[in-house]
Amino acid sequence: MGIIKTFMNDDAFLKKGFNISTDKSLLDFEVIYNFLSQESYWAKGISKERLAKAIQHSICYGLYHEQKQIGFARLITDESTFAYVADVFVLPAYRKQGLSKWLVQTIINHDDFKGIKRWLLATLDAHGLYQQFGFEPLKSADRFLEILTPYQNN
Repeated sequence: MGIIKTFMNDDAFLKKGFNISTDKSLLDFEVIYNFLSQESYWAKGISKERLAKAIQHSICYGLYHEQKQIGFARLITDESTFAYVADVFVLPAYRKQGLSKWLVQTIINHDDFKGIKRWLLATLDAHGLYQQFGFEPLKSADRFLEILTPYQNN
């Protein structure tokens, strides 16, 4: 990953009542579940049980406005060599304020993740956001393999 080009000023958001926290006790599971299962294209149909397990085994970032959850992201990582950014969203009423940039910047710049060799994510429509932080299309996509299993609502 190259040098981060975007710099969002934490104080500017904090003064407006916004906050980002990794404290899972603050997460509003229903907000996260409703957005991911009903509004997202990537997790539509995810069960509550599967999402709860994903949250349990991830480093989660809640984005809040005056203690109300308005966004979310989670990081799947070994905290040393690899990190996968997943489930990033900001609720529609709070978009176009730079909050998604601030959220991604907060994750990428976290001291615990300095020196990670490979950061990955998948997106259908937010390439511009992530490219600001050095993400690029896979250079050796032929080296990556996947098993993709759609969620089954049982």
